[in-house]
Amino acid sequence: MEYHLSLENINAKTIYPLGKNFSGRNNKGEQISFTNYYMQKNEKPFFGISGEFHFSRMSDARWEDELIKMKMGGINVIATYVFWIHHEEEEGCFDFSGCRNLGKFVRLCQKHGLYVILRVGPFDHGEVRNGGIPDWMYGKPFEVRKISEGFLYYTRRLYSHISEEVSGLFFKDNGPIIGVQIDNEYMHSSAPWEITTGISNEWVFGGDEGEAYMLRLKDLAAEVGLTPVFYTCTGWGGAAVPDSMMPLWGGYAFRPWIFYSHKGEHPATEEYVYQDFHNNQVECTNDFKPQYKPEERPYACCEMGGGMTCCYYYRFQYPFKSVDAMANIKIASGCNFLGYYMFQGGSNPVGKNGTFLNEGQVPKISYDYQAALGEFGQVRESYRRLKSIHYFTGTFADRLCSLRTVLPEGASEIAPKDVETLRYAIRTDGKRGFVFINNYQDHMQMPDRQDEQIILHLEKEDISYSFGIAGDENAILPFHLDMEGIDLISATAQPVTLLKPEGDRTYVFMVPDGMQAAFQFEAGVSINGEAKNNYCCKEATKIDFFHVTKGKTRVHILVVSREMANQMYVISNNRLIFTQETLMENQDGLQLETISASNMIYTYPAIGIFDSSTKAKKIVEHEFSPVLDGYVFETEERVIIPKVTQISEGRYTIELQENFMGMLKDARLQLVYSGDIGHAFIDGKMINDNFSNGAVWEIGLKDFQKKLVNSCITVYITPLKEGVNVNVESAMAARREEVTEVISKLYEAYIVPVYQITLD
Repeated sequence: MEYHLSLENINAKTIYPLGKNFSGRNNKGEQISFTNYYMQKNEKPFFGISGEFHFSRMSDARWEDELIKMKMGGINVIATYVFWIHHEEEEGCFDFSGCRNLGKFVRLCQKHGLYVILRVGPFDHGEVRNGGIPDWMYGKPFEVRKISEGFLYYTRRLYSHISEEVSGLFFKDNGPIIGVQIDNEYMHSSAPWEITTGISNEWVFGGDEGEAYMLRLKDLAAEVGLTPVFYTCTGWGGAAVPDSMMPLWGGYAFRPWIFYSHKGEHPATEEYVYQDFHNNQVECTNDFKPQYKPEERPYACCEMGGGMTCCYYYRFQYPFKSVDAMANIKIASGCNFLGYYMFQGGSNPVGKNGTFLNEGQVPKISYDYQAALGEFGQVRESYRRLKSIHYFTGTFADRLCSLRTVLPEGASEIAPKDVETLRYAIRTDGKRGFVFINNYQDHMQMPDRQDEQIILHLEKEDISYSFGIAGDENAILPFHLDMEGIDLISATAQPVTLLKPEGDRTYVFMVPDGMQAAFQFEAGVSINGEAKNNYCCKEATKIDFFHVTKGKTRVHILVVSREMANQMYVISNNRLIFTQETLMENQDGLQLETISASNMIYTYPAIGIFDSSTKAKKIVEHEFSPVLDGYVFETEERVIIPKVTQISEGRYTIELQENFMGMLKDARLQLVYSGDIGHAFIDGKMINDNFSNGAVWEIGLKDFQKKLVNSCITVYITPLKEGVNVNVESAMAARREEVTEVISKLYEAYIVPVYQITLD
């Protein structure tokens, strides 16, 4: 199919600074600020990528490694809720210890060069009990989320304690905290009042005082020392958006909450249709209806679906390809600040008196969220796929952020179930830019596409792309990309990053699945010493490499398949490492977190990064030689066999040998079962739970190894039932459940060792 789009007479965006409410300096002379279109660092475009990580939902012993993983994945901002109920469950008894140690968490973010946005409530939602507001607040003689002397007193006290924990950690003090969110979804969303859930349908008050409420809480925050570069608020759903606060947006394609009223299958959503969100004349098919002119604020996100938790009435396995597809959609639609909810999963702490602090509709403890990083540090396909986009925005922010969105006619009105029409968009200034292509749609299977052609009509030329693309894949293709003075006119490959080791320049590209990489350069260049200006990569190759020369300028081009891009990490000193496992870099060097005792690793450039390592075995002949170096890293293999005993229908014990962890980093218990809900206990206390969705239930045992010295794990699987009837025929108050069939069975339980190998 052939598609045409005119880029003639494209005017540059009108971009201007937003002023003092969105700007700040620290004592080092560094500046964070915003224009009406993008974030700036020291007056240069900075593409923000925020990942949600709830510190109080994870053991503090795990925090640092997970923050490093986020940074290695291209995250540069950490967003975190400060759940009031986690810190003041009992009135007047504040707890900021252990997993609740906010100050420690923020200092770790600072250590690893990550900015922070605190979401301080008082209402946070996040599937926490009462939206995070403690039970005892509902017995007070005032309404929550209202401007009243009583509510403001307790909110000020909360904010004051938070301020004490993060004193000296704001950007103005050379700290990492750049933003503070006030309340959440005010006048848009509420949460079940968990004291009565299951008996009556009571909900937390959602608010009715508009901007006055938001501004009063913002003033309270500032008065007690919560003084960031900027304050944020919810942008969506008609929520109150004062002029002095940054509205943040999002998008979820998997929406368990619709099943409060919706019956039947989950519908395909509009989230994977391109829009132009930074346009005063925007006409969208979704709920983007800001209370301000869109071009007066950046279109920035804090809650793009980085996963989704299963709720009791909606069980599903989250499709990981949906996450980078949404990132593609948002960037093309004018977003210069991505924000994922969640990026890091977690486990809800149990209350002091055994109270479960999650909402009743979700698991009592698990908040894994099927996120890019799981609740026990598992690395998901979404994490691996997102790296290519994050490296791209980090490397090319100065070339991307100012470009406007141009859509083909009717692009924003494509029906979600339309699998025939090609979905594409452009960001450009009329001379150069990027073509965005999306072939993913939630709750639908998109077909593999072949023989597609997009023709861009510029003022003095036409640029043509001929390509195919696999179902569920997406792509970002450049045109007129300046490569050290060499003009790349077009390419059917996605730019990822630029390496500058020892004076050389290597541009790294990724080939989306179903696409063949071809490069068209300006006339007068030579490729691999031959006078020509085009290069076509070999079909189905994992690695290709060539160089382009113009006069005295030469640049290298490294082209990797999607499979290899998912294995690729950018490390310091302008190097690449390819591994199927998880790479972490800190002040002590490189660490590999792996579930395999033997690991093949490739490096670029092929200059012997690990030659001095006593643990590395160099592979001289391998499939990518001579472009990459190959090494094998090995460690002693551990085999842990649990003893499983069935106690009764749906109830099992799992015993582990003494000192089962040994020198392992972690050990993940994997359970394959059928039933309704899986519960795991140690000494009668629940440690994890799982709403059965057909996936393997996984529990990291590092957090529980001391308890397991003299105890076993008890697994109880509540059954799926058919033919349920409650017999109440007795004249007395007797009630008895009768069922025709029960499904409650543990099929397998095995341990996956997690090793950590020091690479250098």
